[in-house]
Order: sequence, then structure tokens, then C-alpha cells
Amino acid sequence: MTSLTDHVDEEPARMADSRAGPRPSGDTSSVAVLVGLVAVAFSAIYLFSDLLELVHGGFSTSQLVLTYAAEAAIPLFVLGLYGVQRPRIGRLGLTSAVLYAYTFVYFTGTVVYALVEGTSDWPALERRLGMWITIHSALMIVAGIGFGIAVIRARVLPWWTGATLIAGMLLMVSTLSLPAAAQTASAAVRDLGFMAMGAVLLVRGGRHRRGQPHRRADAKGFADHRGPRSGLPAERL
Repeated sequence: MTSLTDHVDEEPARMADSRAGPRPSGDTSSVAVLVGLVAVAFSAIYLFSDLLELVHGGFSTSQLVLTYAAEAAIPLFVLGLYGVQRPRIGRLGLTSAVLYAYTFVYFTGTVVYALVEGTSDWPALERRLGMWITIHSALMIVAGIGFGIAVIRARVLPWWTGATLIAGMLLMVSTLSLPAAAQTASAAVRDLGFMAMGAVLLVRGGRHRRGQPHRRADAKGFADHRGPRSGLPAERL
């Protein structure tokens, strides 16, 4: 039987919970960890497939299979990265994520084409598919830059993850006329940007499971132990 003293003791806890707002669900944390894992794993596979292409001096069946797997996953984890930053990532984040995902649906199709037709390398694929590759490459760059800006503005993930993605996109444009090694290096910066976003989600998930508090990152990317500001969700490192 509950006594009056028990109710009095419970009241401060209820008031504290109401001031703290709704607690994050375990499902949300699990989804964020899954998104982070997919982003890290398949960005790494994509980078590895690019390195294989560079070493072989063109396409190979094993390399194209890896590329297909990575590019098929990119739309999923990019949309997932958008989802875990809602609502702060805003319309720019949504538009950029959807456009980026669309371009990689197209690029996944080009990998199938290269496998079926036995295309030797990227220049040969460009010659066969013509302006369609150029158009979708341009859309990818615009979408990637937009998503990076949205990540920086949202301040849900550290700002430097979005900045790394933007840098990768700009480097990919600036190295178009340079040797393949330079182009691979610029694409690696883009991949590292997505890997960094995923890694942050994995670290947070580990802290959540251990019951450790998250830390908000300030505008300079440093940890701040003061906690969230009034009415706004904290950016967490």
C-alpha cells in the first residue's frame, strides 16, 4: 500500500522529469547506431573500391561488385543521416539528401551497365553514357555541398563533418583534369566526411548504452559541459 510519504517523495522526481522533457527512446538510439554503422562500413567499402580501380588502372569484376554494394547503400545512409538530424537540418538538408540519394540510384545503374557490357574503365563509361553522367555528377556535387551546409547549420553533428564533405565535393570538381590518383584522393575526402558522421553516431550510441551523458559541441567543435540551452536540443559529440 502506498503511503502519503511515498507520494511526497515521488513528486520532486516527477517535476524533474517534466522539466527535462521527453526522454529519447531506445529505438531512436538504435536507429542512429545502425545509420552510423552503415555510413562507416559502406563509405569504407566505396573508398576501397576506388583504390582497387586506381591500382588496377581500370574496372575489374570484383571492384565493380564492391562499388555496386557501396553505391546501393549510399541513398539509404544519406537519408538516414538526414533523419537523425531532424528537425534542425531543415529543408536544405531534406532537398540535398533526396537529390544525393537520387544521383546514386543512377550511378548504381551505371555499375550494372559496366558489369554487363564489360566496360574497361571510367572514361570508356563516360563515352558510352555521354552527358547523363556529367549531369548526374553535377547534381551530386550540388547536393553534397548542400547537405554539408545543412549539417553545419543544424549543429546536431560536429560542424567539421559537414565541412569535410563540402571540401571533398569541391576537391572533386577541382581535380577533374588531374591524374586518377588526385581524383581518387578527392573522392576519399568525401568518403571520410560521411564516415566521420557515422563514427560520431556510433560513439554516441556507445555512450548511451553505458549511461554516459552526451556533450554538446559549441560552434568551434569543442565539448561544452553546460548542457542544452533553453528549448533547443543539444548538439552532441
